Amino acid sequence: MSEQQTVDDCLFCKIIAGQVPSNKVYEDERVYAFKDIEPKAKVHVLVVPKQHYANIAKVAQADPELLAHMVEVAQGIADQTYRGQFRLICNTGELAGQSVFHAHAHVLTGEDLRDLPMSASDQA
Repeated sequence: MSEQQTVDDCLFCKIIAGQVPSNKVYEDERVYAFKDIEPKAKVHVLVVPKQHYANIAKVAQADPELLAHMVEVAQGIADQTYRGQFRLICNTGELAGQSVFHAHAHVLTGEDLRDLPMSASDQA
């Protein structure tokens, strides 16, 4: 896949629309959060804006409040699952390890992450 991906062929747009099944963790009018199908931690959730942006940098440029909201949702997930502590990973671009070109943040929590590698290739 490339950054030129359209909404019609975007996996995350299809998940948000209910066309592809997911294990929903949270949803509101702006974001959808679901469990990663290949978790890298005890709790591994993707927080995805409902509006299609190619990457997190595009979200920050177009709608900084949405980016802040994504972080707030990540914090809420961590508050519920691991004493409010979490790692937030956002891969931007293919060479950084991004494989789905719809902005998303990986929330990793649920355990001590100090020894967990931070390799971008381990994240989508």
